Amino acid sequence: MRQESLFNPEHAASSPLAYRVRPTNLDGFKGQNHLLGPGKLLRQLIAEDQLPSLIFWGPPGVGKTTLAEIIAQQTESHFITFSAVSSGIKEIRKIMDEAEANRDFGEKTIVFIDEIHRFNKAQQDAFLPYVERGSITLIGATTENPSFEINAALLSRCKVLVLKELSTDALMQILQAALDNPNGFPNLKINMQPDTLPLIAEFANGDGRMALNTLEMAVLNGERDGQQVTITAAGLSQLINTKSLRYDKNGEEHYNVISALHKSMRNSDVDAAIYWLMRMLDGGEDPLYIARRLIRFASEDVGLADRQALPLTVAAFQACQLIGMPECNVNLTEAVTYLALAPKSNALYVAQMKAKADIKETGNLPVPLQIRNAPTKLMKDLGYGAHYQYAHDTDDKLTDMQTMPETLSGHTYYEPTDQGQEKVWHQRLAAIKQWHAHHPSSDDEKS
Repeated sequence: MRQESLFNPEHAASSPLAYRVRPTNLDGFKGQNHLLGPGKLLRQLIAEDQLPSLIFWGPPGVGKTTLAEIIAQQTESHFITFSAVSSGIKEIRKIMDEAEANRDFGEKTIVFIDEIHRFNKAQQDAFLPYVERGSITLIGATTENPSFEINAALLSRCKVLVLKELSTDALMQILQAALDNPNGFPNLKINMQPDTLPLIAEFANGDGRMALNTLEMAVLNGERDGQQVTITAAGLSQLINTKSLRYDKNGEEHYNVISALHKSMRNSDVDAAIYWLMRMLDGGEDPLYIARRLIRFASEDVGLADRQALPLTVAAFQACQLIGMPECNVNLTEAVTYLALAPKSNALYVAQMKAKADIKETGNLPVPLQIRNAPTKLMKDLGYGAHYQYAHDTDDKLTDMQTMPETLSGHTYYEPTDQGQEKVWHQRLAAIKQWHAHHPSSDDEKS
């Protein structure tokens, strides 16, 4: 015997529309056809009653909770929900022990954890032995990447299913089903003028809950004539003038969008770069965080191909400090545009990575004696600074003195490109190497 559905008809009138019209079977569930379509994985697992523990990973409002309830109903399982805020370790273990005892009498238990990423390690670990023994089927729902937010031990015992944001067609189906559902707007006749339903579906941005909430607000604010309510495009416009952006400053979307900005600039796609910048700013991102990333990009991806990239991005950072948002958004736009259009070179980045690899392999190689300081007599007697050559005393400002550790002699790190201003350094470095080819060091001659 399973727990009653979260939907209780007795409270329908006072509940949100999304609650009143929640589907109770797979036929009424809209979207996620890649999992629930004919012959698809999740539908087969449910039909065969062979459900493993699952993690539903997807954006808000795509049906994670509703789907968990439907699964419990169709598999005739007891349905228990847990909250990260109110569920302590002691309570979790007590209920899990009860579920384990009930299994001996043939009762299956599905434990649903909404926002499982908010559970700490100890809370997640409390479920682990019961999942391992099959005492419960765990269904966790998360908007965050499970790889980062869920303990590896628990994650390895669950199958991760990705739920996608709802298409406009799926949202239209959800909205129409709500209008047709007798629990939706009882005793009211809703007249949706042409194109109003698609407007709501587009505004919802893949979020079914938002679509239903918007529909409910539209009905409450519609033109009322007795029991008939008319929804017009003009009346709807005041409810959907600003589309809600899905952007979590501390979650995966944060890293997805900054990655998109970085790679758009690297690919010299200025329009895409400006778009991703504004996505971050409109989502409430700290402009100083963006400015710091632009400073990094200036050296990593532009480097000496454009020597103005670094000072310009530092100036943009200072502008963000001085005037803040929203005024500094145009300063960031200037910097992003400049970086996207600038010639590109990752030669500096490659050089420092090569040097790091050599350091990791060779450890602390000794500094050659000739370039060591010798502030004491003992150090001079030991040869510190002996045979040091002062480059400024030569006509070419170059010497044949070796400054690299002997083990790494001949290793090359910086290889300038012919992009933009870096071609100047390419030519300069070539001239330096040619000079050394004609002026071998005394150490080279000895070898």
